[in-house]
Amino acid sequence: MTERGAGLSEAEEAVLHEAERQLKEAGAPGRVEDAPEALPAQPGAFVRYFLGFYAWPLAAMGVLEFAQAACQILIPKALQQLIDSANQIAGTGAGSVWTSLQGPIWFFLVLNVGILVFSRSSGAILVMLGPALRRRVRHSLYRYLQSHSQRYFLGNFAGSLANRIGEVSLGVNHSTWTVMFDFWPVTVTLAVSLVLLAQVHAWLALVLGFWTLGYVAVSYVLARRCREYAKVFAATRSAVTGKIVDAVTNVMSSKLFARMEHERSYLGHYLDQEVRAARRTFWFMERMRWFQFVATLSLQVGMIVYAARLWLEGAISVGSFAMVASLLLMVINDVRNLSRRFLEFFEYIGNISDGVSVIIRPHEVTDASGARDLSVTAGEIRFENVDFAYPDGMHVFRGLTLTVQPGTRVGLVGFSGSGKSTFVNLILRLYDIQGGRILIDDQDIRRVTQDSVRRAIAMISQEPMLFHRSLLENVRYGRLEATDDEVQDAARSAHAHEFITSLPDAYDSLVGERGVRLSGGQRQRIAIARAVLKDAPILFMDEATSSLDSVTERHIQDAIEALMRGRTSVVIAHRLSTIAHLDRVVVFHDGAVVEDGTHEELLARHGHYARLWNMQAGGFLPEHEDEPREIGLAEG
Repeated sequence: MTERGAGLSEAEEAVLHEAERQLKEAGAPGRVEDAPEALPAQPGAFVRYFLGFYAWPLAAMGVLEFAQAACQILIPKALQQLIDSANQIAGTGAGSVWTSLQGPIWFFLVLNVGILVFSRSSGAILVMLGPALRRRVRHSLYRYLQSHSQRYFLGNFAGSLANRIGEVSLGVNHSTWTVMFDFWPVTVTLAVSLVLLAQVHAWLALVLGFWTLGYVAVSYVLARRCREYAKVFAATRSAVTGKIVDAVTNVMSSKLFARMEHERSYLGHYLDQEVRAARRTFWFMERMRWFQFVATLSLQVGMIVYAARLWLEGAISVGSFAMVASLLLMVINDVRNLSRRFLEFFEYIGNISDGVSVIIRPHEVTDASGARDLSVTAGEIRFENVDFAYPDGMHVFRGLTLTVQPGTRVGLVGFSGSGKSTFVNLILRLYDIQGGRILIDDQDIRRVTQDSVRRAIAMISQEPMLFHRSLLENVRYGRLEATDDEVQDAARSAHAHEFITSLPDAYDSLVGERGVRLSGGQRQRIAIARAVLKDAPILFMDEATSSLDSVTERHIQDAIEALMRGRTSVVIAHRLSTIAHLDRVVVFHDGAVVEDGTHEELLARHGHYARLWNMQAGGFLPEHEDEPREIGLAEG
């Protein structure tokens, strides 16, 4: 273990320290067990759903942006009045300059002050609203993602899912601000411009109006086509992110197998796909830009020539001509910007569409309506005629009936794929069964909350799952309200306290992603300490000591024996010697229980278990029945 902040930038370290300080001040969070929000799966409805939480601030921003845009576009009107008034003084020589020009000057000044006040007031709301909106979207998406099944997470890259959450939250923010700060002000600008031009000459307003309708319609159609390109581009970026995270996570494997060049080539294939998707999207955007420049140039030249003709014919004043020219420059600039914003808007919508299509899917495992908390009084586990097949069609259990008596220690053995892990996963309700019932203390686990089932079970897996947080936080994960002394006592029980205190930052040491800064045995001891601290009435273990050396295992075995005492304990065994002392051994084969009894009873029957015992190679079972048997092993 290196220093606490190794691998983090100073900014990340500062954020981490501040977040941890706030967590300590707030105390352990309470449980929140209500179901995740029913988030819309369509991008438009998804955005509107989240904007509904901020209706009043958004309405205020809309009013302020309206006022700001109106002030902006009225500046050419003030310029018209100023020029016409000056021209009148120059022509007649009558009247004071200040008396004649003070009205237009004050008008011009008020408009500029209005632009400043309204725009900055809108900006102040944005400062408060923007981060809050993004936080709500990310939090809701993560909460929805949490409720997906084990199968869902096995089929999606963690990095890709995290990237999608980030892109969707940014997409909601940016699409909202595009409408609020681009589409809405441009609409106001065009509406006010048409009114001003109509006051000067009706045909000027009609030309601008028809051109605007055609321009916006064509831009909208082209931008909608661009949306599909943007969606594919977003999906490709997410896939590339997932591949990069996967490659970085397993970089040591590529080093040890001398596959660095292979990984670069493998990643290069996906990067090439991203390049192709990007080029398709950007070339389409370039065609749109050609359209916008040709269209706006045609409007600018045509309108200036027409306005000049009207001025020369005396149909409009010189101030009106100047206003028309100024309005055109402002309108064309805004409309060109509008076309670009259309592209960006549909790119954001494409990102949102890609994200919600992956994340906002029906949950496979859900709590029943009105589900209550599981109440564990004894710890009996009972399977009644359970049928289960994985979604890919692989059938595991057909009518499985089995009871684990309260407080007993039961070992599960069998070849790989025989159903041992599935048995445990179904009790944890990581999957739902297709038939029969699973009961804990006569309570159907489908009629109680998933969280209450999992709170009642402590799980020590063969591959411990640790967070990139401090050792104190990882152990305390078993019981968030535990004191530091209780955490240390649990670590002592798991023989982890010694190596923890030898580290430079002791319990404040970060463990790295998935605990990579710890050895396999150290990670396992942290997992055991976490289970000790959880103190759940039911204990599941999946070869919990397989990563430990023999000396440490002897010490840990005492802690595990103490942990199992008085608890219903289910142990998945790959090394049969670890379950020989248990109260009962259940032998699985092809999804069925073929033998059941104590270690001695099963050996005496000379059946399937005795054959497994004899097949052990180095103390471990082979993966499959047809693997060669190790000769010379003891048979008793």
